Amino acid sequence: MVDRRQFLAAAGGTLVAACASKPPALPVSPVPPVAVSSATATAADATAELNKLFETFVDEIFSKSPTLLTNFGLDKGRYAAAKSQLNDQSLERRDAARLENADRLRRLRAFDRNSVKGLALANYETVEFQMETASRVSKLSYGDNTSPYIVSQRDGMYQNIPTFLDKQHVIETREDAEAYISRLRAFAVTLDQETERVKHDASVGVVPPDFIIDKTVKQLRQLREPTPAQALLVTSIATRAEKKGIAGEWSAQATDIVAREVYPAIDRQANAIQALRAQAVHDAGIGRLPDGPALYQVDLRQYTTTDMTAEEIHQLGRDQAAELSAQMDAILKAQGLTQGSLRQRMEKLSKDPKYLYANTDDGRQKILDYCNSLIAALQPHLPKYFDRLPKAPVEVRRVPPYIEAGAAGGYYQRPALDGSRPGAFYINLRNTAELPRWSLPTLTYHESAPGHHFQLAMVLELDSLPLIRKMGSFSANTEGWALYAELLCEEMGLYQDDPLGRLGRLQATIFRAARCVVDTGIHSKGWGREQAIQYMVETTGDNVNAMTSEVERYCVYPGQATSYKVGQTRWLAMRANAREKLGAKFDIRKFHDTGLTAGPMPMSVLARVYDEWIAKQA
Repeated sequence: MVDRRQFLAAAGGTLVAACASKPPALPVSPVPPVAVSSATATAADATAELNKLFETFVDEIFSKSPTLLTNFGLDKGRYAAAKSQLNDQSLERRDAARLENADRLRRLRAFDRNSVKGLALANYETVEFQMETASRVSKLSYGDNTSPYIVSQRDGMYQNIPTFLDKQHVIETREDAEAYISRLRAFAVTLDQETERVKHDASVGVVPPDFIIDKTVKQLRQLREPTPAQALLVTSIATRAEKKGIAGEWSAQATDIVAREVYPAIDRQANAIQALRAQAVHDAGIGRLPDGPALYQVDLRQYTTTDMTAEEIHQLGRDQAAELSAQMDAILKAQGLTQGSLRQRMEKLSKDPKYLYANTDDGRQKILDYCNSLIAALQPHLPKYFDRLPKAPVEVRRVPPYIEAGAAGGYYQRPALDGSRPGAFYINLRNTAELPRWSLPTLTYHESAPGHHFQLAMVLELDSLPLIRKMGSFSANTEGWALYAELLCEEMGLYQDDPLGRLGRLQATIFRAARCVVDTGIHSKGWGREQAIQYMVETTGDNVNAMTSEVERYCVYPGQATSYKVGQTRWLAMRANAREKLGAKFDIRKFHDTGLTAGPMPMSVLARVYDEWIAKQA
């Protein structure tokens, strides 16, 4: 999984937070097309004009998103002032972002799309898809982008800013340390802004389910359990400033801000969310919310980048789950596990002590070491499958303990654009019993190499892509690629002598198929939380605690979980099509390089990129 909030922010500040009961066609003002004379201009001239428009959009986006600049490592030079600021999280800012998106879409559509072709046309269509989809969530007054809830167990500034300040805000100079202090003070402001939005949304009937409220409040309380002086927000700057020899009362200043400003803001947010508990219901889906069904339609379009209906996605998941279950059954029988249901046999295997790490700091370090060894062992196989590899390294890190209760099992954070920060695979080590050794290869390949890191780090290194394309996110493309990469590792022979590792891959894949069933079940068929958890456990054989966390994730990220299997299915279909049409001319390395260097884009646009590539190869 990709760090979602980072990517939604990176989508250009254009994804807004509501949906009309009927997705509207955004009105386009009658602006004349940008002048590209067919008599004198060339395709290169038109591409340059389009890229200039993209640069204007990026400048506008950056001017409103200081955290995005830091994410890309660009908070210096002309953007140096951004390093002491955080994004405005106010309701007013959200409304302004909607209008800005509408204006950018108007200007983009005023450009003559027929004047560009190839990658330039793909760039146009990709950016247009982002902005047009954002326009479909621009009329209701609640939510955050395509998520209905501002603060949850998976989202909110209380989760994002501590990690952002600790891992992404670089401290090399006194000015960097002073900027950290400014951002720490701004953290309290953003918390209060979100709290006001939570109250606003509740006033229009948008309250998270009771179980989401309970876990969110628990995590907020946990965040402020350390004394101010022991909080990560304080120790991060104190430790790093001392290491760099930057003199100053950094610990004292940060402690005072945390005690007087940040902790009280956290308390206000926790109290405001707890106050909603009395009016919360147990219904898991968003169909009960104002225009919730319409929001879910937009969510599915946003995350799958297709026009598949909820029913089609539901059936896709059921069909593929049945196929994968049969393959898992065969491996289990070959291992002597013949008695009981799939769930019972997988539970027995997952509890076998010989595959488990101690639930201690030493055991957690061994997991990190093993995942790093998998990345190293992968390297000799790569030249047969890729001509081009990312230059940036990738590190395996632990999910910060203060958010691990609600966090995914693993997620990827891309490197800085300037190379100052590597890519990172964050693995959730809240309970090592959830991570038997045979499950780790597939998780590692998905989140690091050749999964997310190969695609998303490489994108940042491509001079051929305009910056606005490097900022975008398309879950079906990126998560579909990472799931495709899991299968690719089996095709590389990495599971040849590891049948349980292959079983782990199949379990990870059936898990994604089951997600399609459960996500659509919750949000379009009226499934409850408990029904969804039961289906996930029975279908995947995974443990109840992990599947509970997953189902609760789908409740606050409607549609996102469907993107993995839909995306992988499209990647495999495009590869099969290329193989069939090119025959002996098909080169798996060129196929991969073409898709990765095109950058994340809607699957329909990627299909056209491959059609053009096939025509050239043929």
